[in-house]
Amino acid sequence: MSSTELPSAPPANVLPRVAPVRVEEGERLRSVSLSGITLAVRSRPPARKGLPPALYVHGLGGSSQNWSALMALLDDVVDGEAIDLPGFGDSPPPDDGNYSVTAHARAAIRFLDASGRGPVHLLGNSLGGAVSTRVAALRPDLVRTLTLVSPALPELRVQRSAVPTGLLALPGVAALFTRLTREWTAEQRVRGVMALCYGDPGRVTPEGFRHAVEEMERRLRLPYFWDSMARSARGIVDAYTLGGQHGLWRQAERVLAPTLLIYGGRDQLVGYRMAQRAARAFRDSRLLTLPDAGHVAMMEYPETVATAFRELLADTGEAPAGPADTGEAPAGKHAGPDSAGADGEASGVSMGG
Repeated sequence: MSSTELPSAPPANVLPRVAPVRVEEGERLRSVSLSGITLAVRSRPPARKGLPPALYVHGLGGSSQNWSALMALLDDVVDGEAIDLPGFGDSPPPDDGNYSVTAHARAAIRFLDASGRGPVHLLGNSLGGAVSTRVAALRPDLVRTLTLVSPALPELRVQRSAVPTGLLALPGVAALFTRLTREWTAEQRVRGVMALCYGDPGRVTPEGFRHAVEEMERRLRLPYFWDSMARSARGIVDAYTLGGQHGLWRQAERVLAPTLLIYGGRDQLVGYRMAQRAARAFRDSRLLTLPDAGHVAMMEYPETVATAFRELLADTGEAPAGPADTGEAPAGKHAGPDSAGADGEASGVSMGG
């Protein structure tokens, strides 16, 4: 049994009460119990009935809130839901303590099988990108299209700025970091996360920053927060070392779904240089590079990402019939494909990769 499979967090039924997770206007948050896991699911009612389903999967240290801006921009073309992976957001730790990429992928598959919503348009960021790649490779019947924002696929030369996140995977490092940063305020932590994850942290609105601080304060009260981070980081490192048919690059080559790849030129966690390799690996891929974006382009440039997703739907014949087919974008819905700096300010913050 690997270290990622050893349970150490308290059971969900004995976890302390903490402040509720923020739910944006128009969103709903519900809890879904499955075998061995409980998932919090964030959703927005679609603009009309009959739209195809979409599922959003966040990155390391993030949550379903990372997708709120994009979900709001796409609610007229997809019926979107975003999950909190086990141990993140409002989802309690998994019963078996397994935070591997495979375990996270299994959680997404279980949710899709139980909900009967597949096949879905699957969107993933960072760790969620690796998870979504594995889901698409293992269960092509569940995926209509695949959209990956800075996916955490193996790199031979990891960027220096990504090393501290990777170090969380080492036994004892998370506990040491917790002790060394005990005096850090939630505001200081959020500023550090922003500096790491955004191409331009100044794009985050004051309101978005305040909400991010409140969320950080909530997370720090969870007794399993650092354990979930460390074990998921270890899960990424373990996935990077897998070879053969279980390797993430080999699985990327097996993906049948039309794939949109989005990479940020200022990404400090996933190398911009990996964009071309990814475009070659996924057999039916489209590549969007945003020179000014960081690690969470769907938060930093949501309108540009929404435009690219709409173009993916149109290109693959997946665009739903109705208002979205008129050729005119709803007011404020999206900017042109080359206007990466034209979106409004970002409204939130994500953690890690």
